[in-house]
Amino acid sequence: MPVGRLGECVARMRAKLERGWLTYSRTPAEIAPMRTLKAALDPRRILNPGKML
Repeated sequence: MPVGRLGECVARMRAKLERGWLTYSRTPAEIAPMRTLKAALDPRRILNPGKML
């Protein structure tokens, strides 16, 4: 059973959230500011590719 169905939050240590799991624990409205912040801090997408934070 996917974790999202249980209402649990999936996060990794050191605040690194994998994009694949993020949609199970966060709504699109919660993800949007994370993407905006990531784009502002890393416009060329070279720091921690594949990670939101």
